[in-house]
Amino acid sequence: MAWPCGRQVNSMSGTDTNDLRSRLEFAVGAARVAGEHALGFFQSADLVVDRKDDASPVTRADREAEQLIRAALAESFPDDAILGEEYGEQSGTTGYRWYLDPVDGTESFVRGVPLWGTMIGLELDGQPAAGVVAFPALHEIVWAGSGLGAWWANRVTPLQDGESLPSEARPARVSSVSNIGDACMSVTSVKGFDEAGNFNGYDRLRRAASKDRGWSDCYGYLLVATGRIDLHIDAQMHIWDVAPMPTIIEEAGGRATDRNGKRGIDLDNLVATNGLLHDRVLELLTG
Repeated sequence: MAWPCGRQVNSMSGTDTNDLRSRLEFAVGAARVAGEHALGFFQSADLVVDRKDDASPVTRADREAEQLIRAALAESFPDDAILGEEYGEQSGTTGYRWYLDPVDGTESFVRGVPLWGTMIGLELDGQPAAGVVAFPALHEIVWAGSGLGAWWANRVTPLQDGESLPSEARPARVSSVSNIGDACMSVTSVKGFDEAGNFNGYDRLRRAASKDRGWSDCYGYLLVATGRIDLHIDAQMHIWDVAPMPTIIEEAGGRATDRNGKRGIDLDNLVATNGLLHDRVLELLTG
């Protein structure tokens, strides 16, 4: 793995890049451990699925995977803040805040579909700083840090003692498609656009693009970051769904905003593109 060398300063806040890099390497290892734990429940005949107050599914895999990440954070970075999907918020004092989504794509997980991921996002002083998404059932992982690039491994083996980063990785790069008429897009849920009152925008975009698919949840963003599709959109998001994505997509050369062009983590929808298509995509979505 070729990380940037030497003692550097991250331009977004003046922080030592080595400080961010250590957290990113930790996050890659933690996502791999938690993801492998969740994989032990995947396609299990006796998996119990509960429903939250919003009717979304949750399983023992979600809960135990988040507990593993929280326990590791308590040991390595006890003064950092945390917000997780399953166990809420913990305050901190360092300016760093972790966002945990132990099984993103639980709807896929409970149906035995492998397009789910373990996600960890990190912000510093309110700005996106790092992101990791591990796909245990697919043996893939993508990660990025601000100023550290985006990286992708697709032959990930079980984590060994003392290891964090996969032994083989390559830079993650978005596609070079510049014409919306040549673009391949994906969405998590068409129904979500209808519920969000944006179906007309989705329909305009679908008609303009060359191909549309339903590669859902975090898997669609992996495909954008690695250049296999050109844009992915979610009409409805939570903060822990968004948190890893701006850094991953941007460090891979793309853009990630809401449909109004706002960048950040606290967004209720997300548009990720290769960058070349972004303005046109937003234009079609907003009319």
